[in-house]
Amino acid sequence: MKVKVVIPSYWGRDSNVGWKEGDAIYDHPTTLDSEGTLLRAIQSIGILKDKNFQLVIIAIATAEDIETQVEKKVADIIKSASPAAEVEILLFGYSHLKQIHELLISEGRKEYIDLLQLRGYSDIRNLCMFIPHALGSEVAVLIDDDEVFKDPKFMLKAKEFIGRSIGGKTVNAVAGYYLQADGDYHVKKPFRPWMEYWDQYYKMNEAFDRIIGCEPRLKETPFVFGGNMVIHRNLFTVVPFDPGITRGEDIDFLINAKMFGFSFFLDNQLSIKHLPPPKTHPTWMQLREDIYRFIYERAKIEHQKEVKGMTKIYSEEFDPYPGCFLKMNLEEKIEKACKLLSEEYLAQGDRQGSEEALNNITIAKTDAVPKFDPFQKLCELQKRWQELMLFVSHKEIRSRIRDIIL
Repeated sequence: MKVKVVIPSYWGRDSNVGWKEGDAIYDHPTTLDSEGTLLRAIQSIGILKDKNFQLVIIAIATAEDIETQVEKKVADIIKSASPAAEVEILLFGYSHLKQIHELLISEGRKEYIDLLQLRGYSDIRNLCMFIPHALGSEVAVLIDDDEVFKDPKFMLKAKEFIGRSIGGKTVNAVAGYYLQADGDYHVKKPFRPWMEYWDQYYKMNEAFDRIIGCEPRLKETPFVFGGNMVIHRNLFTVVPFDPGITRGEDIDFLINAKMFGFSFFLDNQLSIKHLPPPKTHPTWMQLREDIYRFIYERAKIEHQKEVKGMTKIYSEEFDPYPGCFLKMNLEEKIEKACKLLSEEYLAQGDRQGSEEALNNITIAKTDAVPKFDPFQKLCELQKRWQELMLFVSHKEIRSRIRDIIL
């Protein structure tokens, strides 16, 4: 079984410059003048018993004018980390993507270029599947650079069920889960009054206890983690991540997969330690991102039509999380939570934060509502993605892309 482990690594401008208008927004990109978490992640591979895989690091910049610097920075980290990892490490950056775009143009396939981009979480996750496919792998293992391996048997477990039939269903996707810094899988956030209505963390932990904390070891799951995901080519050559969503692309991919008839399982022994830097975005902004994603996903589910080869799914299938945010009372939850959050900001003397929290209520009824049919858009995207992956399967094309990446 040929396996690629893929780690996207996000980088921003020097710390004395910071974010500029027009730069891509990611949760916590590493500044170019710091070392970040990538080296630590690669070095942790040393503990794995099974090192029969290639590691691909995708170098992502928040801005076009630092792309070359980012690619060099990541190349230097790979060079210093390689001895400890004891696996072959490949770099994929803007120079490689440009050559692949040129190849597509030369083959009269310019229409596929927009499917392969290094900007936005969904597009980058699609590259995490495209690259393994182009290199002839059966399985892609998606990891993030703010994680470390703590289980020597991680890769053995990652390969254990993928591609097999369990209970009459083929396991084409396996989700692992995150261990927090204290070694527990629960999300720990101090309760604040507005969370009574926006009960995200409570519902997440309820879902985690039901899926991670209970037997059997392998079970179908309503949630997944983008930084601990094992995907078979039977799935990744058919279903893409949806660029129409800017956050929560992992659970959205699960929704897409289920629509196209694929089951997603969680392995409650497949864990990785998650050690992210602290988020710097204010609470109202984090809440706004969730509002966009849940309204988009709910609309995708609501707009479903009878399509040959597809399976109709329902919000209840994703209970308790994220299902509780995909139902008709979503706007009510948003309004009540944002009003309380606004009052909290006011009590702290933060008038701008208070106004932004209230703006979320308006945004939920206006800008967050898709201006197109997201289900139809997904169907069109899926058709083009499958065509691209089939095109890349051709021996000559695969060989040329392999020469670019290797």
